[in-house]
Amino acid sequence: MDNVFTIGHSNISWGEFHYALELFDVGCILDVRSSPTSRWPQFRQHGLRDRLNRVGISYIHLGEHLGGHPKWGPTEYDARRHTTSFAIGIESILSVAARCRPALMCSEADPLRCHRFLLISRHLNALPNVDVRHIRHNGTLEGHIQAEDRLLALHRMSQDLLTNREELLAEAYARQERKLA
Repeated sequence: MDNVFTIGHSNISWGEFHYALELFDVGCILDVRSSPTSRWPQFRQHGLRDRLNRVGISYIHLGEHLGGHPKWGPTEYDARRHTTSFAIGIESILSVAARCRPALMCSEADPLRCHRFLLISRHLNALPNVDVRHIRHNGTLEGHIQAEDRLLALHRMSQDLLTNREELLAEAYARQERKLA
């Protein structure tokens, strides 16, 4: 089983970020930001790559294929999942995950507010032998299914006799995508 983590840098310090990567034995950061810039210098692409390399963590930018705001192609997530570019990005993640423990990185602290959850992790977690976990700023891991439970609760959706979990999740994902669009 391949473990794939996600992390949002938000406004945490380099020390906190590095500690989280060490804590969960992350060997490679897969930057899924469309534009790898930040208000915080430690998370700008070149500075981040240098800092990561100094502590033995690889850096790969996949924003061209998996960024939340593509330069070309559809921005709607459902349509994006069917593009060649998205497939290339997913294959890149799986290839890295076969060699080391990667973490998809974007800027949002809460995965529910980020395309790494709504677009990428949703797809990865549906694949056989892939386990997606979200590194939270409090030092804990949240499984993707637990994050989906939070998504359902956020939109006040619960299973009943007439709906199943997959239908509810599809609607909750759609609502969250519209909310963040």
